[in-house]
Amino acid sequence: MNNGSQARLRFNPLLSPQRSVTPMIPTETLDPTAEGLARAAALLRQGALVAFPTETVYGLGGDARDDLAVARIFEAKGRPRFNPLIVHVPDLEAARRYAVVDARAESVAAAFWPGPLTLVLPLRADSGLSALVTADLDSVAIRVPAHPVAQALLRAFGGPLAAPSANPSGRVSPTRAAHVLEGLSGRIAAVVDGGSCAVGVESTILGLVDAPSLLRPGGIAVEQLEALLGPLPTGGNAHKPNAPGQLASHYAPAAPVRLNATDWEAHEIRVGFGAGRSDLNLSPAADLVEAAANLFHTLREADAKAGPHGKIAFAPIPETGLGRAINDRLRRAAAPRP
Repeated sequence: MNNGSQARLRFNPLLSPQRSVTPMIPTETLDPTAEGLARAAALLRQGALVAFPTETVYGLGGDARDDLAVARIFEAKGRPRFNPLIVHVPDLEAARRYAVVDARAESVAAAFWPGPLTLVLPLRADSGLSALVTADLDSVAIRVPAHPVAQALLRAFGGPLAAPSANPSGRVSPTRAAHVLEGLSGRIAAVVDGGSCAVGVESTILGLVDAPSLLRPGGIAVEQLEALLGPLPTGGNAHKPNAPGQLASHYAPAAPVRLNATDWEAHEIRVGFGAGRSDLNLSPAADLVEAAANLFHTLREADAKAGPHGKIAFAPIPETGLGRAINDRLRRAAAPRP
């Protein structure tokens, strides 16, 4: 296949990749050492897929300029191809090669990059990115991660990495290397084990193609963005996403999920927040930062405890700060499954 700017790849936006195309392969676990990162970068240059830690969740990385590598991301995850990917770069200078960064975007980047914020910006005509990355849109979602392992890998690789969360599409996002292997072992070349992710929920996504809009709450509290930009309307479309994380059903465990539970039903695993009786607790101290960091691992634990016939019930979470991101993920986890 050709790379993005040489031939704009066209595709059926309703087509889901066929997971049976890719044969099972051994998945290496690499240490975040110079040797391990060199191996990861070499695999990426060959068009292979490598999962790596960011401060939010583990990402499934592939060369964002290589149509085949990007197609492998969709295939490995079983991700619908109308759902665009986030491009990870090491710094603002690199972001300018792929997106049009105006003064407003510069000010936001100066305040929050590197960090858990993704900006959706106009795509440069000469970006060289695969059209699959952007779902053939004229915009691109781009982020500068803060995690030192992600930074080291991006610099060792020397190019942009398309990197959605490293899990089967629609399922619980991974915050540890073991979570990645649970879902994708045999479908990707390697995972760089950088320990647990500190933030624990995906990046906030801010749309800056037109007027600023919140496309997904995440690791940067919306209140922080509004202090810089003013009130932010909510944007996005679950049927035709212009950024990741907008599908109605997402981050889902196998067990059904009930939200804002103030009492408990039979056969429910009770997930608390703050003081009170529970089987698992996102944060006994009612700390939203701790709760966000624990969210996806706790979802996995609750799912395992629930078994094939149980349910999961979550206590109410405040709709402020990181609570907005936590509640967003929980609502999608509880949504009717497609």
